[in-house]
Amino acid sequence: MWFKTELWIIIILSLLDPFWCSVRSTVVIARHLPAISRFPLIVPLLRLDKRTDDWLLVHSPVPISCIFFCYLIIIWVGPKLMAKREPVNLKPVLIVYNFAMVCLSAYMFYEFTASSWLAGYSLLCQPVDYSHSSLMARVCWWFYFSKVIELSDTIFFILRKKNSQLTFLHVYHHATMIFNWWAGVKYVAGGQSFLIGLINSLVHVVMYLYYGLAALGPNMAKYLWWKRYLTSLQLLQFFIVTIHTAYNLFADCDFPDSMNVVVLAYSLSLIALFSNFYYRSYLVKQGRENSARPQRKYTKKVA
Repeated sequence: MWFKTELWIIIILSLLDPFWCSVRSTVVIARHLPAISRFPLIVPLLRLDKRTDDWLLVHSPVPISCIFFCYLIIIWVGPKLMAKREPVNLKPVLIVYNFAMVCLSAYMFYEFTASSWLAGYSLLCQPVDYSHSSLMARVCWWFYFSKVIELSDTIFFILRKKNSQLTFLHVYHHATMIFNWWAGVKYVAGGQSFLIGLINSLVHVVMYLYYGLAALGPNMAKYLWWKRYLTSLQLLQFFIVTIHTAYNLFADCDFPDSMNVVVLAYSLSLIALFSNFYYRSYLVKQGRENSARPQRKYTKKVA
């Protein structure tokens, strides 16, 4: 019983102070090595990726946690500060930002493809390569950092007084992605996780292209009829990731089950939230529009 408690304490402290953990865990693991093998979901958390440990926002969760709390404060305080102010005109900023994100997403998609698929990665089972090669690890870090940049989406909504866009789905998705990919880069920078980054980068090329075109002005509205299909594309990526992760969770693949469990649960939550958004935004709205249309009355012509 004490071993379980001590092991969990080490895991928690490893997040707060990896250096302390490296000293203390060595003693505990040596003393309880046979028992640790009975916890396959916990073991991967004791192994850090030395390639990424000294990279920006990776060594400790404290910096990314500070960013997260600042993000929550902005969401809470921002709308109140903007309540009696006019919306900020961010058209030039949004155009540059969105098309810059298109370029960054396209770059990451290329790097994920070149470092995985074109490098002989297995689409069904790919362990993490902890060797000195940092190609895959580096693009994983860029993907993680892009999620930090994407927190700007929320700030732009607040400054433009688009508070209706600050939904639970929006905040949940943006806030949790930074922690998910902090853990991914710190412990498993590569392996099976490449598929998530590859697909999501491609989806974000399309998504930020839409936002960039929309930022050009109302005259572009007639070319943006495909907004509905953007949500469908997002749902498709979550289904692919869910199926892929579920397969690897039950297959004999040398990839941490702890990460597979987290990814599977997270993907299912996003499927539920995005499905609800799609239903309310498109299906319910379409039903109301159909019911509001005047019904044609046909009268029989009498000769």
